[in-house]
Amino acid sequence: MSSTRRPFLLTLEGVTKSFDGFRAINELNLYLDEGELRVIIGPNGAGKSTMLDLITGRTRPDKGKIEFGENVNLTELNEYEIARLGIGRKFQTPSVYVHHTVEENIWLSLRGERGIWSCLFSRLKPAERDRIHEVLTTIGLVDRAHWQAGALSHGQKQWLEIGMLLAQSPRLLLVDEPAAGMTDAETERTGELLLSLAGKHTIVVIEHDMVFVRQIARTVTVLHQGSMLCEGTVDHVQSDERVKEVYLGRKKKGHAAAA
Repeated sequence: MSSTRRPFLLTLEGVTKSFDGFRAINELNLYLDEGELRVIIGPNGAGKSTMLDLITGRTRPDKGKIEFGENVNLTELNEYEIARLGIGRKFQTPSVYVHHTVEENIWLSLRGERGIWSCLFSRLKPAERDRIHEVLTTIGLVDRAHWQAGALSHGQKQWLEIGMLLAQSPRLLLVDEPAAGMTDAETERTGELLLSLAGKHTIVVIEHDMVFVRQIARTVTVLHQGSMLCEGTVDHVQSDERVKEVYLGRKKKGHAAAA
């Protein structure tokens, strides 16, 4: 009796993208399972950010396939259409409403049609209040709910922005260098947060701090010159001679070149 494999949540096959003759992505193949937490590493110019741009529709591939879920062709959709499918992206620098409270930031991000003014001049519904409390509990900011977001530490702003994405109930989270600029304690807490979300969401993390990568990663994909150089466990990747040559060997043990 044969079994049929569930389709990947995200599929990139033969994806290529050039800018003014420079091939940023070169025949890239990537497959993500539902609920997986995947870490992407690679040196400057490896194509990591371009890959996220292609997935989210900020730019189009020259050729190749990018599919989400049940054969949804992302290359035919606009950014807002892709976001509505349940694909959320967090950039390296946190982007929050600094003059609004932490609670209001989450409220403004709840899934559905809403604007700043309609939210601020209406009352929270019980279901919305419950959902906001759930998100604040997940990101560890319940005790900061009534703080202005601008008063948070850098790490707390990062967690808030992750919470703003969670409020939209995404299937896929794309997180760019979440540990950048954090204290050691904040970095560890961020790792715990991402691990707690794996399984409930599919997560792609771009990172350069190998200590942090070791904390969270089950599978690591190494990009080099727009293609996949190596893929596997942290130990497998760190022991690969090609990776040592083009990436890990450029910095002291435990860290790697900036993404």
